Amino acid sequence: MNILILGSGGREHTFAWKIAQSPLCKKLFVAPGNSGTAEVATNVNIGVTDFEAIKHLVIEKHIDMVVVGPEDPLVNGVHDFFLNDDAIKHVSVIGPQKAAATLEGSKEFAKEFLYRHDIPTAAYKSFTKETVDNGYVFLETLKPPYVLKADGLAAGKGVVILNDLEEAKAELKSMLVDAKFGKASTKVVIEEFLDGIELSCFVLSDGKNYKILPTAKDYKRIGEGDTGLNTGGMGAVSPVPFATPDFLNKIEERIVKPTIEGFKKDNLPYIGFVFIGLIKVGDDPKVIEYNVRMGDPETEVVLPRIKTDFVEILQAMANSTLDQINIEIDDRTATTIMLVSGGYPEAYEKGKEISGVDTIKDSIVFHAGAQWHDGKIVSSGGRVMAITSYGNAYQEAIKKSYQNIEKLHFDKMYYRKDIGYDL
Repeated sequence: MNILILGSGGREHTFAWKIAQSPLCKKLFVAPGNSGTAEVATNVNIGVTDFEAIKHLVIEKHIDMVVVGPEDPLVNGVHDFFLNDDAIKHVSVIGPQKAAATLEGSKEFAKEFLYRHDIPTAAYKSFTKETVDNGYVFLETLKPPYVLKADGLAAGKGVVILNDLEEAKAELKSMLVDAKFGKASTKVVIEEFLDGIELSCFVLSDGKNYKILPTAKDYKRIGEGDTGLNTGGMGAVSPVPFATPDFLNKIEERIVKPTIEGFKKDNLPYIGFVFIGLIKVGDDPKVIEYNVRMGDPETEVVLPRIKTDFVEILQAMANSTLDQINIEIDDRTATTIMLVSGGYPEAYEKGKEISGVDTIKDSIVFHAGAQWHDGKIVSSGGRVMAITSYGNAYQEAIKKSYQNIEKLHFDKMYYRKDIGYDL
């Protein structure tokens, strides 16, 4: 079959790398793709929300399946666009329809879903510009730290955690009144802070059945010791060492099952990946957030551990036959370290030549914000490359990634040297 992946990051390169290994994939296209996807697929310079251009490509190249990487096209209804067009409605789309994608598109919608289906999560309230004074009062009822979340999509940067009450009030004003995150913060969710260690759970849904993929833990902050600004993710480890069989059972019974049942009860058609951001509080899992696609950089450690033909899995999702497939997982640990542009997640320069990629042995290089330019690979984003390694234990895998990073170079390259330090 001919397959199209939408997106241009490390997640999409990992998808392309995995799908290209399948004998079931005849031709593979990525729109718009990056320097890494160019090595295993054909890149097409189309934006992920340019639905008309995507439709023309799908018809022209006889695409049978579209795998949606990022959240933007899902929240904007790409799956619905296909279903509502006779020329392309036969094409399988891996990613939920718009109504279900609101789980990521609106923090308030997600919290209401969690409450409605008795899924453990933090207490919360929502506020707008008109009710900002009520927000100040609510903050006064909470203990620090204070968690403020822009309701809409803010590219992973819409969550702010502050220890000082006055700072939290100022931040609430900045988000609601001064529109710090634009449309994304016309509404802000304030919630209680949960103290614990975070992890990510990934679930495949075919609309009826589900399969749980390996857990992963990512590292969000730019600075070592988990300090500084939030990023899209600086590294990841899979499996999560502290996720015992008993804890994983709690995740499935208390969170995964009621989530999948909730989709059915609320009539939210869901064919795709469910990313559940969790926190372990004591011995109990609670939900921090839902994302409606795979995470990045967690994809770079979860997909390499899947031994089953990935296209077979995608077909089972599209055909609602996930219950008939057995997904085999590599027992080894996989870790990834993200190389980022100097200055990220704030202002950074692009176009820096990247050298040493061809010297990497024993690790997989997943390209993210990188493109071919005049015969060279150059940086084109904040997060540039993810270096993934296998090991019998996470320490061994991390060590391998760091050894290989020493062979790579671009101007002002930065990475955290403490991934896995807290495990």
